[in-house]
Amino acid sequence: MIGAIEHVQVPVVEYSTIVPELLLVGGAMLLLLISSMFSEKAGQFIYGLYTILVSTAALGSAYFQWQDINDHQSHSAFSGAIANDYYSVFFSVVIASALILSTLVSGDWLRERGIKGPELHVLAMIAAAGAMFMAAANDLIVVFLGLEILSIALYVLAGFNKKSDRSREAALKYFLLGGFSSAIFLYGVALVYGATGSTNLTTIAKFLSGNLVLEQGILLAGVALLVVGFAFKVAAVPFHQWTPDVYEGSPSPITGFMAAVAKAGAFGAFIRVFMGTLFTLKVDWKPIILVLAVLTLLVGSVVACVQTNVKRMLAYSSISHAGFILLGLQAANNDGVAGALYYLLTYSFIVVGSFAIVTAVGGRDDEHHGLEAYRGLGKRNPAIALALTVLLLAQAGVPLTAGFLAKFYVISALVQNGSYATAVFAMLIAAVAAFFYLRLALIMWSGESKDTAEEAHFSLSSGVWLATALAVVFTIGFGVLPPQVIDAVTFARDA
Repeated sequence: MIGAIEHVQVPVVEYSTIVPELLLVGGAMLLLLISSMFSEKAGQFIYGLYTILVSTAALGSAYFQWQDINDHQSHSAFSGAIANDYYSVFFSVVIASALILSTLVSGDWLRERGIKGPELHVLAMIAAAGAMFMAAANDLIVVFLGLEILSIALYVLAGFNKKSDRSREAALKYFLLGGFSSAIFLYGVALVYGATGSTNLTTIAKFLSGNLVLEQGILLAGVALLVVGFAFKVAAVPFHQWTPDVYEGSPSPITGFMAAVAKAGAFGAFIRVFMGTLFTLKVDWKPIILVLAVLTLLVGSVVACVQTNVKRMLAYSSISHAGFILLGLQAANNDGVAGALYYLLTYSFIVVGSFAIVTAVGGRDDEHHGLEAYRGLGKRNPAIALALTVLLLAQAGVPLTAGFLAKFYVISALVQNGSYATAVFAMLIAAVAAFFYLRLALIMWSGESKDTAEEAHFSLSSGVWLATALAVVFTIGFGVLPPQVIDAVTFARDA
């Protein structure tokens, strides 16, 4: 027994590889401690400012990680369970940026409802840390742990508005369906482990490249279940049923955060597992991803055209965007991965900015989300209407916006891969999707104003203005001058 204990290998702990995650988790715990001692003196402004500072620190630490990788190259830590590479740092930047913008939007929403505690900020930081762990995971067990950290926090955030029946219903639906998807994903992990003898992504990749698996039934069943688990989290059809109800029922600031962070974390793990580890099986999984992508694009774009609730429209829009990112993965080449990463980066800013304006228009009750609430918005608040128009045009893929480049890079990857029919289909679907974006823009700039004192008051939120302005500047700036971003995406892709 003593000899056995002596041969136990203690993993080398390199905390420097998970500094952004540690800052968010530690910041969340510290915020709980501070709020318990100074609850009477602190307020939502202090909590929001604290969260932004912690998120900025995580963003800064990601920059130093990037520089360190330049000097010492990428490597794995924690006995190979965590990858320290450009890819993980890229997603840390995307997720931390989305958290900063979402915090700016949520501050006034919390104050309007008299919520004095820091719970929303704590949960948001924990969820962001979970998403970062997913993108940095080099082991399927770590992917699952990050997935659960992200999901459990989002379940609670979806039902954060306890006075709303829709919010409670959204949380319950998300929790039940999310629990099933997590179980399916974990079953897939078990089958992959049974077929390869490991859950470590590097070890699995070496096993598949160095061995001929004659009986692939268990392995392919595990891969299929992994696809289902990831497909639920990214809202791919037919695993998207939760998305419209959860987006509509959740508080608007949280919906924007959920749309950006959940997709970034899930796709971060999805792309790493399939392009980095299961690449030798691409002949088997590419057709599945193609079917998912085509169905996701078709359902997301077509159903969005008949929506009269803007939050549900944006929910189906997010489904359509997931389809484009899946096409980048399905291309299974360097350009496809780079296009998918660039799409995730631009989508995170655009969707948080869009939901910032949805929060403003929704009013104190967060109920004004029909198309009629936006009629005449250009007359009563031209600045907000102009900002939303820019973000809508970016989602439609209009040139001189980051959204255009995102779609262009994905479709270019398909063309270079010889998938001409799929590329044509993607362009046609993009044209269909442009209908509901342009319809909302037309409604805003035409018709009579339906101004109310409540909506006008909420529209003047400084946090909403700042978050929207940052999103618009990013959308236009990175659409006109993207070379530096493309360099960063290329580094992340190569990792």
